[in-house]
Amino acid sequence: MSRSVRLEGLSVGYGGAPVLEPTDLEFPAGSFTALLGPSGCGKSTVLGAVAGFVRPASGLVSVGATPVRAPGPDRGVVFQHYALFPWRTARGNVEFALKRLGLPRAERRRRALAALAEVGLAEGAEKYPAQLSGGMQQRVALARALAAEPEVLLMDEPFGALDSLTRTRMQTLLRELWQRRGTTVLFVTHDIDEALALAERVVVLGGAPGRVLADHTVLPGPPDPDLRASVARHLGTT
Repeated sequence: MSRSVRLEGLSVGYGGAPVLEPTDLEFPAGSFTALLGPSGCGKSTVLGAVAGFVRPASGLVSVGATPVRAPGPDRGVVFQHYALFPWRTARGNVEFALKRLGLPRAERRRRALAALAEVGLAEGAEKYPAQLSGGMQQRVALARALAAEPEVLLMDEPFGALDSLTRTRMQTLLRELWQRRGTTVLFVTHDIDEALALAERVVVLGGAPGRVLADHTVLPGPPDPDLRASVARHLGTT
């Protein structure tokens, strides 16, 4: 299950300073969009507003037909830093996140084990974070978000701290999960190649305050060097 996300005239400011100019964007249900840009361009701010962590200065964020007023279980969030409880096992971390749903203990356990199996970590369910590699810990963080069966998955540079090989594996896993579940995904990154490899749409942000510089559709198939060059020009990296 998935729902669309809509930004209507969304602007954000901190301490009176504008961070994001009024922005209109729509992300259809089941779509996978990368928000690409340098640090400070407002891409994480957009994600925070959709998550309900950031209050708009003006405008509106909607998930489906429902305005976003606060965080909710319909939106799962995965950060770059895993934020796992070191005293809980992988299963315990996922189960703990499900308590807010008011589920019976048996159902929390079932969902946690199913989510860990889905991300390829069934055998590590009873291990503690210190016993897991960085990639495995990020799998736990992903399982924690997926176990609540969100309609929108929000990811803020989730693979940024991983080594190149592990990052590639996690990217492959994420694509497979998205294709299987059909969840709407918003993925924040500053890496052009990651954005083009993962998403079917790339929204380029830049400036201070941030604004949309370009909006590209990524076609299936081998990487398009012309598209990459266009994105790089918008980012000023050519």
